[in-house]
Amino acid sequence: MEHKVSLKTLSVEGIKYRTLFTKKFENRKTWEEPDDRKIQSYIPGTIIKVYVQAGQQVKAGEDLIILEAMKMKNHISIPFDAIIKSINVIEGQSIAKDYCLLELE
Repeated sequence: MEHKVSLKTLSVEGIKYRTLFTKKFENRKTWEEPDDRKIQSYIPGTIIKVYVQAGQQVKAGEDLIILEAMKMKNHISIPFDAIIKSINVIEGQSIAKDYCLLELE
C-alpha cells in the first residue's frame, strides 16, 4: 500500500520549513473568538442553583448560577450589566464542559 506524503510549508520568524502535519493536527477544531453573550461552563458538573430568570436585568458581579464540580461550588457571575435572554439549564442538571448555560441580550 502506497501512502502519499504531502509536505507543508511552515514559516517561523521569517524562516520557511517543510514539514509533515499529523492527521490530528489537520483535523483539529478551528479556534473561534468567544461570544461574550453566551455564558458557558468551563468544567463539567451539576447545576446546584439558578439565581436568574429570562428577561431579568443583572448587574456586574451578580451571581447567575452555582455549578458544583468535584465537590466544590463554583459561583458563576457576570462581569458586566446585561439582560438574560434565555436559560439553558435547570437545577440538578448535569452538564459537560463548554455547555451553554445561558444567553444574554
